[in-house]
Amino acid sequence: MIANNLTYSQSLRALATGLLIVTTTWCKAQTVLVPGEKVLDKKWIRNGTYEMACYASSGGQQVEISSFTIKINSTDKALSVYTALQMTGSDDIWVDTSIADGNTFKPVYRSSFSPAKEMVVNYGKEVTGYYYDKQTKKRHTIKEGGNNAFFDSNTYPYLLGLLPLTTGYKNDLAVYDFKPGNQTNTKKARIEQVKSNLYTSNLTGEHKVWQVNVYEEATKDSYVYYIDKDTRRLWKVEILTQGQQLLLIDKEIDYNPFTTQFDKATTLKLVTTGNSVIIGQAFARDNQNEGMLKGIAIFNINKKQHAQAGTSVILIPYTDFYKEWIKLNDAARKKGRAIPLPKEAAECIKVTTVYDKEGHFEFTNLMPGEYLLYTEFGYEHTSSRTEVVGYTDTYINGMFQGSRANTTTYNVSTNAAAAIKKTITIKADGDKIEVKLKKTL
Repeated sequence: MIANNLTYSQSLRALATGLLIVTTTWCKAQTVLVPGEKVLDKKWIRNGTYEMACYASSGGQQVEISSFTIKINSTDKALSVYTALQMTGSDDIWVDTSIADGNTFKPVYRSSFSPAKEMVVNYGKEVTGYYYDKQTKKRHTIKEGGNNAFFDSNTYPYLLGLLPLTTGYKNDLAVYDFKPGNQTNTKKARIEQVKSNLYTSNLTGEHKVWQVNVYEEATKDSYVYYIDKDTRRLWKVEILTQGQQLLLIDKEIDYNPFTTQFDKATTLKLVTTGNSVIIGQAFARDNQNEGMLKGIAIFNINKKQHAQAGTSVILIPYTDFYKEWIKLNDAARKKGRAIPLPKEAAECIKVTTVYDKEGHFEFTNLMPGEYLLYTEFGYEHTSSRTEVVGYTDTYINGMFQGSRANTTTYNVSTNAAAAIKKTITIKADGDKIEVKLKKTL
């Protein structure tokens, strides 16, 4: 199973880096970095809550297997990192807490709780604590000397963001990562390469990034971080672990392009507490005309093709917020992107279905206001085409008088789709509005 090949700590390290902002001055790596180094600049830490999605390759497609929530809190006394992971389709949650000194970044405390293990580590003059393997039921006592000349394995990725990244930058960091059976728990995280690259977000477009390649001696895993050059935000992480490739993507939960404030309580009342109804019919009027008459329906000639039973019809309360969303989304689609509708706004959109063969649908419990109706369905489109199959020449008294084209007309049937929008206004509570959603091809 894909999820079993991904350790929690591996994923946490991968998603940490870009949540901090860093400087861009040059630094030559000659020695292994340890806590207290002046090259680490804490003023660039970004406090806040972030989310990232983890994907694995399956059948040639990227499948989301887990989601991370990360909270960073930095003060003069401590840098605290709280992380929660939830596997897709599971209620189990992995929780990690890492605390380091707020100035030197020396590790102070680490805990990790998951269905597979428990671990608590206290850093001081000695490293003490325990590691409990829930599968083997074995408890390992942690007690070893330590002058804290290392970073905690769950904290160091956040400190990568404090380094002076630039093209060609290299460095090593001393990292403590306890594993039962290790001869030594302090090993290097090696920054092997930094160079320029581009990342394209589905929401915000292209971003110039630093591509940072890191190799962990402890896990033998490789990471490629894509960190924004201007903001030092982490957009993407590629992971190679135990021969498997994983991908972490920032969900951009803080993205908000809207200037109009959304009021869920008021909007929800529009579609749930009124006494008005909309009764409608959805159909396409097939058009066989060509040339100048294309798209013009001829009464009683062009055949109606109704939306089939089960076809979805959407009703959007057409407030200023939804109007702005549609405008932003139309502009984004021209650039190959889309503006997602916030969850609370999506919850105020009503959906019904066509209930018979004649394309009929209904909406109830509506208050006075403006609404946008939308539906899309497929049908068979028939058009007439004329083809020249030959010519007839005319002669009088042996002299050529002209030529006439011989033609044949035939019908061609193709699959077509009708996407229909219509704005409806309910003026008074209790009104009954009848509407036809129609399109002529």
